[in-house]
Amino acid sequence: MLNLVLFGPPGAGKGTQAEFLTNSFELIHLSTGDLLRSEIAEETPLGKEAKNFMDKGELVPDEVVIGMIKSKLDANKDAKGFIFDGFPRTVDQAKALDVLLNDNGTPISGMLCLQVEKQELIDRLLSRGKVSGRSDDQNQSIIENRIAVYTEKTLPLIEYYKPQGKHFDVNGMGTIEEIAGRLKDVVEKL
Repeated sequence: MLNLVLFGPPGAGKGTQAEFLTNSFELIHLSTGDLLRSEIAEETPLGKEAKNFMDKGELVPDEVVIGMIKSKLDANKDAKGFIFDGFPRTVDQAKALDVLLNDNGTPISGMLCLQVEKQELIDRLLSRGKVSGRSDDQNQSIIENRIAVYTEKTLPLIEYYKPQGKHFDVNGMGTIEEIAGRLKDVVEKL
């Protein structure tokens, strides 16, 4: 089974590249944001629990998110693998995900980390903001803060996966097709 963690700063193209990887390798894309919304809409017990936290403006605890991921894994036992997008975000989350996946005998194969120059990220997000209407994509200082937070939070994860031989930097500059080709080259070696 091929289990990938897809990482990159805001504007790196994770959504676009996750779709490419999903189609190319017949994987299931697990976006924690989509998973939370789906569980809440279906009013599952985990969805109700998550909604209680979200309604109070609190973060959904890791164990609830891990429970949702476990449900998705259990529902897709015949899958060729998964792409984790938006999770893990902390070393504790990475350790919890490892426990879950190792219990299933399907560990993380690799962490693909899209590397994009800061100015390119800002330009991409400002451009996306003109179309998406997302307010967090329309203000350069907010964008710069999001990139700084990502960098600060991601460095420990890189240091977690690197000694395991599972961290792979991928040049995220260029056309969508060029980046997809680089990702494919890395994944095919896993």
